[in-house]
Amino acid sequence: MVITFLSPVVAGFALQFGPAEFFAVQLLTFCSFVGMGKESPFKTIAAMMLGFALASVGLDQVTGQLRMTFGFTELLHGFDFLIAVIGLFGIGEILLTMEEGLAFKGTQARIDPKVVLRTWKLLPRFWVTSLRSALVGCWMGITPGGATPASFMSYGLAKRFSKRGAQFGTGEIEGVVAPETAAHAAGTSALLPMLTLGIPGSPTAAVLLGGLLIWGLQPGPLLFVEQKDFVWGLIASMYIANLVGLIVVLTTVPLFASILRIPFSVIAPVIIIICAVGAYTVNNSFFDVGAMLVFGVIGYVFKKLSYPLAPLVLALVLGGLAEGSFRQAMLLSNGSLSIFWANPLVGGIVALALLMLFWPLIAQLLALTGRPAPTAPAYEPPAPSPDDRPSH
Repeated sequence: MVITFLSPVVAGFALQFGPAEFFAVQLLTFCSFVGMGKESPFKTIAAMMLGFALASVGLDQVTGQLRMTFGFTELLHGFDFLIAVIGLFGIGEILLTMEEGLAFKGTQARIDPKVVLRTWKLLPRFWVTSLRSALVGCWMGITPGGATPASFMSYGLAKRFSKRGAQFGTGEIEGVVAPETAAHAAGTSALLPMLTLGIPGSPTAAVLLGGLLIWGLQPGPLLFVEQKDFVWGLIASMYIANLVGLIVVLTTVPLFASILRIPFSVIAPVIIIICAVGAYTVNNSFFDVGAMLVFGVIGYVFKKLSYPLAPLVLALVLGGLAEGSFRQAMLLSNGSLSIFWANPLVGGIVALALLMLFWPLIAQLLALTGRPAPTAPAYEPPAPSPDDRPSH
């Protein structure tokens, strides 16, 4: 509903955007990952910088010069984000699972219609929790904060305000409704900035952005003018997808549960082969298969060191667009950064971006200044002097 009613408004407003405004929005996207992510801000920035470096490989958008191709003609167009996603999330997860020695121990599962209906009867009781979680999820998806931070934030709020908060974690339905509602809301609302501004609000939206670019569609405000049938068809498909997804999940849970009984030694090679085929078909090049394996090792190292992958993927997808917008803005202003404060719109977005960037530091300062004053220690009588001590 948020996408349906706000997309035309945001798209019409975005028609007033120039290079400076687009860079300000992209800067806000990057800074939001730093300020609202649950990972360390330094690790987020480090992952993002690596993504920027990878995004700069290939032809310079302004001068047409080659950058960091190292003689490989396959890198003239840079790293394809699909190759990076397959390697980081596919191969990297396989390598990590192989190290952990995961043993699948699936059992037979079935869906009891009585249990499903009994659960649905309880859901209306938690309409306040659902509404609050939906609002949190929409905000975190548009900002973008991501589905995972939205889940944790919504779970924490529900636990704080619920009368049964102490029972969360023991099967309490409200403790499941809150994070799941927020996660779904964040995942869907992340498409709002992607469709209207061309700025994905999540890694999934970034993948969809790349898919639209492959089809020759440029997400942004003009998409609602030039391809309005496609846009509204996509929005309408979201309503249908929720219903279809419900049916598919309820009918295929036993099937997917039975897959867990297959030994991991059989599943892992199949997944790797599928990833390799997918990487090869992007450009019909074995170079992409090698790049996929390299990205897989990077993903494995990132997971081992607890570095976030989402900022890296986001920077890889948006790095070129942000660089182009920034350099165009610099050409218009003859190299003056004052263009980013030239009007209230771009100035407000940049100010909000800087607030998000330094929010972890601001939060720490507020926590230090907001600590309760230390209470006076309880009175203790002074220790007796040597002369007052009783003799043995």
